[in-house]
Amino acid sequence: MKKLFMIIPLVILLCFTFSCQDKETKQSTFIMTVNGPIDTHEIGMTLTHEHVLVDFIGADQVSKDRYDQDEVIKVVIPFLEKLKETGGNTFIECTPRYMARDPELLKRLSDETGLHIMTNTGYCGAWENKYLPSYVFPETVDQLSERMVEEWENGIDDTGIKPGFIKIAVDPGKLSETHKKIVQAAARAHLKTGLTIASHTGLAIGAFEQIKILKNEGVDASAFIWVHAQVEKDTDTHLKAAEMGAWVSYDGLRGDDIERYVELLLNMKSANLTNRVLLSHDAGFYMVGQQGGGNFVGYTRLFEELLPALRNSAFTEAEIEQMIVINPQNAFAYRVRKMKE
Repeated sequence: MKKLFMIIPLVILLCFTFSCQDKETKQSTFIMTVNGPIDTHEIGMTLTHEHVLVDFIGADQVSKDRYDQDEVIKVVIPFLEKLKETGGNTFIECTPRYMARDPELLKRLSDETGLHIMTNTGYCGAWENKYLPSYVFPETVDQLSERMVEEWENGIDDTGIKPGFIKIAVDPGKLSETHKKIVQAAARAHLKTGLTIASHTGLAIGAFEQIKILKNEGVDASAFIWVHAQVEKDTDTHLKAAEMGAWVSYDGLRGDDIERYVELLLNMKSANLTNRVLLSHDAGFYMVGQQGGGNFVGYTRLFEELLPALRNSAFTEAEIEQMIVINPQNAFAYRVRKMKE
């Protein structure tokens, strides 16, 4: 029965992939949610970098025994319901493996709220490797890559739930050898799965080093999301990355920074590059180990404050739709993005 349970979703996925072929491009046009594949045109307004639950204790101690799923749901549901009421439709959850990634929790939240929710595969090397399991260091690039591919092909652990993208994370500055290996592994996993690579990066030096590694592995920059690009103050680098085809993600919308985000987006607009921008809060999140999950931050500031500010700064409705609907469709669509020969 267990084998049959694993085969049925794969058959459905293959049938869905065939039916969701764009007639002009011959490329698949679906994304993978915790409830299975959906056509990209169903995702609507999308938050591309958020969190529900995070545990900062470290890979050697992280465990589902450290929190109660029902309690987490009780805390989180009102925030997700408010997001849904505000117009949000798809929620991309970026908590990585070994930091309390919980696909079953996300599925419960999706079922209760009607939001499309995506989870991920990959490895978080940031914070000096605190969230990497010990096996990452001796294993080869191909071994790590196959672990990601395994989750795509067979589901995460024994849940049957598939990841919708690859989430990796590197420390600021030049990449360490371990982080280079993680990026290489993600690149090879992308070529086998078609999953987009979202990398917690920040500074430009690391972003361009990763793009170069992807290129060396035969992966186009359009498979790469420069997460937390707003950390980099040299906005010319944002333009350069976008011109190379990468996705530039401004995703820390939690403080008193509306004016700066408008400036960042005006910079991209001036170069006709709003078609490479992703927007989100990096908000939430129930923090394991803190009373009641700590100080939870909601997911609606983008809709309630940033979008009105953009409208007041001469952004058209078409440009806004481009950034919060069309770009997420294109960024997270299942598609192998090889370097053009």
